[in-house]
Amino acid sequence: MAPSTATRARPRPVAGKARRSKGRHRRLKQRNPLLSLLVEMSTVTVLALVITVVLRLFVAEAFYVPSESMYDTLTKDDRILAEKISYLHRDVDRGDIIVFKDPDNWLDEAEPQPGTLRKVGEFVGILPRSGEGHLVKRVIGIGGDRVICCNKQGQITVNGIPLDEREYLLKDAKPSEVPFNVLVPPGHLWVMGDNRAESADSRAHMGGPGGGFVPVENVVGRACCVIWPSDRMTMLRPPETFKKPGLKK
Repeated sequence: MAPSTATRARPRPVAGKARRSKGRHRRLKQRNPLLSLLVEMSTVTVLALVITVVLRLFVAEAFYVPSESMYDTLTKDDRILAEKISYLHRDVDRGDIIVFKDPDNWLDEAEPQPGTLRKVGEFVGILPRSGEGHLVKRVIGIGGDRVICCNKQGQITVNGIPLDEREYLLKDAKPSEVPFNVLVPPGHLWVMGDNRAESADSRAHMGGPGGGFVPVENVVGRACCVIWPSDRMTMLRPPETFKKPGLKK
């Protein structure tokens, strides 16, 4: 018996269409290889930029150090990486070096505005952010801490515990020439530069509306390392003095 007409005429549309589509794509590449290359390069570039922006917003961001206030832990024009992952699972802690948004017009000097191309480069993350509107300091006290300068030995105390700051202060530098006795409000930080004589930090703004305290919500990230110049590349870790038993309330 001869096979039925229905059986003989059964189509195979999927394979046929796939072969025709591949054939057209092959012919397009053969006819205009430059156009095909440009399309592929554009796709890769856009994807890379999207990934870079996401990383900058949620993972880490590069910054320029704008001044000598953290010398010599950091020096002016160092490029640092501020990572944002840590503060997703823990609070800002004493000893952290943080990048934060200007809380109360601390930066009263007009800074040169970056050009359009630089702004685009900073936004997508291919260039480090300039110091515009951001500061870099070390956290000395967190919400609820009593921070005092100074005891009879000339040391800053946090909750009655003296800090041994020789690990990060300049040799023979005093912890502070300005006396203070502050109770850090909840949700705020008391910050100071490592170069105390050249740092307009919390001490310099005690008389301002914010009392010299930095809202935690202003923190952009934790400075975890110096990434440039190459001879200054290093990890930035909290000093041992902030691990003293009894420091935390």
